[in-house]
Amino acid sequence: MTNFFNLLRKKKPLKASEPKKLGIVLPLHANNRGLDMLVELVNNIRPKKLVDVATAETNFKAVLYQLQNDKSLLFSFRKSLLQLFLNADITSAITESGIAASRGFVQEFLSKIKHKILPPLQKENDFLYVLNRVFYKKRDFVWVEGIDKDLWANFFKIIGIQISISNPRIDNALLKSLHILSQRITTLALDKEICACFDNEENQLFPFFEQNRIINLWDNKMQTLHATTKESYVIGITESLYNCNQVITLVKNQRRQNGTSLSQTYTILQIQQLINRMFILLDVLDNNNEFNTNRFINYFYLVVQNECTKDSLREFLSKNLGMVAYQITAHKGRKGRLFITTTSKEFKHIVRSAMGGGFIITFIAIIKNLLNLLPVAPFTQGFYTSINYSAGFIIIDQTKSTLATKQPAYTASALASQLEIPEGETKPDFESILITMAKVSRSQIASFFGNLIIVFPLPFIIGFGVYELTGNYIIPVEAVDNLLAKQHPFQSWSLLYAAFTGVFLFLSGIISGYVENNLFYGKIPERIINHPRLFRNWKLDNKKKLANYINNHSGAITGSVALGFFLGMSSVFSKIFGLPFDIRHITISAANVSLAMVTKGTHISIAYLITIVFGVLLIGLINFLVSFSLAFYVALKSRGIRLRNYPELLNLLGKYFIKYPKDFILPAKGGRENGIF
Repeated sequence: MTNFFNLLRKKKPLKASEPKKLGIVLPLHANNRGLDMLVELVNNIRPKKLVDVATAETNFKAVLYQLQNDKSLLFSFRKSLLQLFLNADITSAITESGIAASRGFVQEFLSKIKHKILPPLQKENDFLYVLNRVFYKKRDFVWVEGIDKDLWANFFKIIGIQISISNPRIDNALLKSLHILSQRITTLALDKEICACFDNEENQLFPFFEQNRIINLWDNKMQTLHATTKESYVIGITESLYNCNQVITLVKNQRRQNGTSLSQTYTILQIQQLINRMFILLDVLDNNNEFNTNRFINYFYLVVQNECTKDSLREFLSKNLGMVAYQITAHKGRKGRLFITTTSKEFKHIVRSAMGGGFIITFIAIIKNLLNLLPVAPFTQGFYTSINYSAGFIIIDQTKSTLATKQPAYTASALASQLEIPEGETKPDFESILITMAKVSRSQIASFFGNLIIVFPLPFIIGFGVYELTGNYIIPVEAVDNLLAKQHPFQSWSLLYAAFTGVFLFLSGIISGYVENNLFYGKIPERIINHPRLFRNWKLDNKKKLANYINNHSGAITGSVALGFFLGMSSVFSKIFGLPFDIRHITISAANVSLAMVTKGTHISIAYLITIVFGVLLIGLINFLVSFSLAFYVALKSRGIRLRNYPELLNLLGKYFIKYPKDFILPAKGGRENGIF
């Protein structure tokens, strides 16, 4: 391939004051002349390390300098680009790139998996083919978006991105794209997942029909329209699109009360993307000499990023699961507030509640160790253990007891909600956030304390009682050393397994929130009450009681069952595949150590015992940190919050902790009504 932009490459980046020299060879008859020039141009801007934005900017400034000072080069480049636009079909780039496909979430997900293995074939006259040839590296969008917007604006101005498109072929392609986008918006708005959210369907559907009607009128009278008349059509379409956006915003706001689904989330995402793309097209077609450069550059970023990440499963899931994650974490956040204590009375209540959880965990651990004595296959034993765990966790929930390690998944969501910026404000209330952090800390300590104050001594008392009555140990002599060794923090994989457990705790919370969301979205309680055949002979009050029970407890029960099977079947997975994979849960490990002490008696050194107890506490810390971190990350992600936007938060937290360290352990007297600083 002939190098049309043969920039002199140097081993070290050039300074902005040292522009590169362009050696150009411009064959007059080359079919891919514009594409080759564009590829070579981008190659000379692209840094060796794609995250090295500084080098990319330096290279870009050198290219801009040469284009500004070499008129013949600029003329040739403009002419080649125009020819490239004329020969390429830009419709797909406008209507497809950066917009979710209409096939639905599952179909699109499977399609991306297929295309990661075998990429789709593109036509050479498709403008997306051009984009993929120019920005062919998967991380190209990093340096493209990192370069200063003003530089891109200057570049597009220099090469002549015109305010009005005078070429009939390009003009027709843009109008065709506008029609396609308009029809898709109207069709998606009629989807039952969207219409079900409308209070007044006729009025709320009107702007979707209206924008399509005006575009059809504009197209029919395109050849005879006066400039002022054309502008009135553009204004009418723009106003209708803004109204469409307001309707979609109302639908999104209803998710707190009504829940949402993947299908609805995906449809809303598509509509918003289509509306934003139409705004860009209208900006080009309106001929009002007020080209929105910033909007065009944002579109340029979007297209480049989409083409670089079009088969990325991570990007796809991140874009589409955000709204569902928001609803899931919103349910968890509401429950999380129940675990956040403010007053001494609430603090004492959560300690008592955690003591109840410790009491139930004691019997879960005893039954689990007895099940280990059964001569059954590993899968059967794992299934029995899972049932034992699940039943115990359900009892904890139904008795309103507290399990310390299930708490972080809920409190993390409640804390993340505090970081949302109130309407009319520019930043969240940092003082309120810090106070909530202190509350979360002391509430978590209270629940751990309540669990452990029971789960350390009670199993020992019961195990000792069983031995005195029957002469048998709950944990046999031949198994006790191995059990204690499994809790050792430095001579076993216990801390890694504790991290696995933290992941399972997080996942069970997500499952619980997902079920609660579906109950709201599917209106399950109302459907049970109004079912024409179900419980036909039941009284209405009994149906309501059943519906309320399902509404209030289904999420927690499902999460408890999921966690029980996660923990119970992990050892089976390890035995089947021979991998170092297991679980370590602080309360269960504490109960196991307590039962083991009955068997060991005085045949254990104090130093070893202290190490084992320290290991159990570390297990609890890792359980908490992993579960809380994952839940907090998802809650932030679903709300579009980035902690890096608030660098002062960590500094303020440090100052608060130094000034009032007791607040993170015990309730503050007076509740800090007068502030913390």
